Amino acid sequence: MSASRVLVAGAAGQLGVAIVEAFSDRAVVGLTRTALDITDPVSVERAVDAAAPDVIVNCSAFNDVDGAESRPLEALAVNAFGVRNLARQAERVGAVLVHYSTDFVFDGTAHEPYDEDARPSPLSTYAGSKLLGEWLALEAPRAFVLRVESLFGTPRGWRGRRGSLDGIVERLEAGTEVTVFTDRVVSPSYTVDVARATRHLVDSGAAPGLYHCVNGGAATWHDVALETARVLGVEARLRPLKMADVVFTAVRPRYCALANRKLATAGCTMPAWQDALRRWLAARDGMTHASNE
Repeated sequence: MSASRVLVAGAAGQLGVAIVEAFSDRAVVGLTRTALDITDPVSVERAVDAAAPDVIVNCSAFNDVDGAESRPLEALAVNAFGVRNLARQAERVGAVLVHYSTDFVFDGTAHEPYDEDARPSPLSTYAGSKLLGEWLALEAPRAFVLRVESLFGTPRGWRGRRGSLDGIVERLEAGTEVTVFTDRVVSPSYTVDVARATRHLVDSGAAPGLYHCVNGGAATWHDVALETARVLGVEARLRPLKMADVVFTAVRPRYCALANRKLATAGCTMPAWQDALRRWLAARDGMTHASNE
């Protein structure tokens, strides 16, 4: 199918902005968290009726991993039951639903990238809320659940929620020391590439279901920081750290890399994370993204 009307929830976050841009040649209704509270079923129904969408893309999420431990009801309201509200409305109007999940649904004990058939084993309240959100999203007849991780893609000076790479780049450019994990393995996700993949799945007639939507390859944060310094042409002043050296409120998985072979089989091959990193660093001064979710 080719979507003609797209409703984007959470449209001013870093992924939401990229999604709105990816569908900019269509009739897009982008609603911020302030404009649309997905936890309110009445508000969701009204928004869907007003937009009359072919596709509903949910970029709203409760992403405070540690905060979810003390605010579990809020995390569940947004990451699970809010998703159910969108899924029910998507089914009611016959729209495709796209929802984003996370690598945190795994326990991090793997030694090679997780594929979609791997058994989830969430370690935290946040992770559990996201897994429940996956299940509720997939109750919609035409739903795509895309697991992403370590998102990056904001412009310089972004004032919204920042990812780990934003902090790494900022410190490297300032010439200050960067503390990075040497044993946490990730598959970074460039928002521009995630948005492109989203549009491909929606427009190509790909089978609905669960997909891992990350850039190709896997690396520790130490590896990522080294490559970032190389691309920037600055000294890599890094302080290596092990995950065991830090006490978190919520437990984090150690090995988080995701395999994106299923996405490639659907006709969308994701570039390597190094390529995505170079493109972002080259483009971020010219970006004009909104800065408030």
